[in-house]
Amino acid sequence: MRWIAGGSFTMGSERFYPEERPLRRVAVDGFWIDETPVTNREFAEFVAATGHRTLAEIAPDPKDYPGMDPALAVPGALVFTPPPGPVPLARVDLWWRWVPGADWRHPLGPEADVAALGLMDHPVVQVAWADAAAYAAWAGKALPTEAEHEFAARGLLEGADYAWGDELAPDGRLLANYWQGEFPHDNSLADGWLRTSPVRSFPANGHGLYDMIGNVWEWTADWWQERPRPPRKKRPGACCTIRNPRGGDLWGSHDPAQPQVKIGRKVLKGGSHLCAVNHCQRFRPAARHPEMIDTATSHIGFRCVVRP
Repeated sequence: MRWIAGGSFTMGSERFYPEERPLRRVAVDGFWIDETPVTNREFAEFVAATGHRTLAEIAPDPKDYPGMDPALAVPGALVFTPPPGPVPLARVDLWWRWVPGADWRHPLGPEADVAALGLMDHPVVQVAWADAAAYAAWAGKALPTEAEHEFAARGLLEGADYAWGDELAPDGRLLANYWQGEFPHDNSLADGWLRTSPVRSFPANGHGLYDMIGNVWEWTADWWQERPRPPRKKRPGACCTIRNPRGGDLWGSHDPAQPQVKIGRKVLKGGSHLCAVNHCQRFRPAARHPEMIDTATSHIGFRCVVRP
């Protein structure tokens, strides 16, 4: 893990997607964070020690999903499957496929496991939010908040678009695992990877952290909110920086006494190998995306933090 000294920073961006606005000053206390996303090797140790079964390994109950085809009530998960040619970019169903038998051990389907595929040092995928939280609890850690993740991902670069500056590929160098070419059908593989890459394949950021953008999306502890709420009217002398925002409220009004919902969307951070210039330019520290907590896919993983 790497120590991230606490501090304040400008969170968000006004140059890309509406859900990243507005810019706001946020402060976080110091914390330790995993140097890389949790790998298949590390997740296998957790499963061996606890016997944990991931959500993708448990058949969904049709009663929880009205209208569900009973034939789909089998263990499985979503796998990215490139279409043969250009498709409308609003039709995500044309490149995501429900694959029975897909899970963290078999991220592409039951035919081969992570060891046979040579993926032990790749980020674990096909993990739902509860699976990530269970690993974190076993390890004596926690999932990062959205603010902690963004602060760490920026690597001491205030306001930069990317984890290394304002240019995506400076001097033509590819500094993260993202999609090169026309998504979702044409990947030039200029970075060498169609799917996930081994952790530490690309340079670390200013905090010594790897894959904070690209490779896999990462679960956070925070519930999704489309836009940060406007700040309350400031009292005379009140500070304008929000400290340690939590939950779905980036302005810090989260009430821990309120019961948390059992189904909903959590914030993903960091983008993945499926982010492209022509679609989902979310390979940036400020980028954010909602994901249902009962979803496992081939491009979502996680890393953990420890707070003193």
